[in-house]
Amino acid sequence: MKKILGMGIVLFFCSWSIGWSETLHLLTEDYPPFNMRVSGESIGNADDPITGISTEIVRELFKRAGIEYTIRIYAWNRSYNMALQKSGHGVFSTFRTPEREQLFNWVGPLVSTSWILMGKKNRNIKISTLDDARKYKIGGCKGDAFAIFLEKKGFKIEYAISEHLNARKLDGEKIDLWATVNLLGPYLAKKEGLSVLEQVFMIKESFMYLALNKSVSTETVAKLNKIFEEMKADGTVDQIFSNYR
Repeated sequence: MKKILGMGIVLFFCSWSIGWSETLHLLTEDYPPFNMRVSGESIGNADDPITGISTEIVRELFKRAGIEYTIRIYAWNRSYNMALQKSGHGVFSTFRTPEREQLFNWVGPLVSTSWILMGKKNRNIKISTLDDARKYKIGGCKGDAFAIFLEKKGFKIEYAISEHLNARKLDGEKIDLWATVNLLGPYLAKKEGLSVLEQVFMIKESFMYLALNKSVSTETVAKLNKIFEEMKADGTVDQIFSNYR
């Protein structure tokens, strides 16, 4: 009896210790240049590889950690909700807001960026404070932390299903301002050939992370954060950024 009990205890601890040697399933959205399809298309297929600043950082991070993973790209709300609800899942690049703080275990910040408003140059829109933007029609993406931030401040947001569409809507003057971030907005404007778009106001600096489902152990999260700090210290993160400048 003692032998059987002892074997049971050993099996329990062995199964616990290898629990997070299992595959983690990471989800993202089309949010260039942080996460995007190699083809550059906002809508692609399963065979279209995923790249971008955050994606390259995450791939190197998991390689060094020796943790198996998958990466899939979906619309933001789907990726976010799957990571929130499903064991062994995570989502990036994710703004770490007070509302989200207790919902996930966090790795990073992978990247720092700024929330900005972009406009069309020939409109000559001048904004000195955020309140100055209230009289304009602002475009954003549903579920985006920046859009949620503006909504909570009483702004009315006109939503699009992708940031690519927001860039085109701004160019076509279907919206007056586009709520975006300082790398994404200019990157997409250049890709779409829209040199007529410009930053008109910077709201604040913000940081994006890998958000892991609460089921992922604190030991795994600590290991990933430690390795990420090593990647910053040895210049790996800066080198990845330089590939997209």
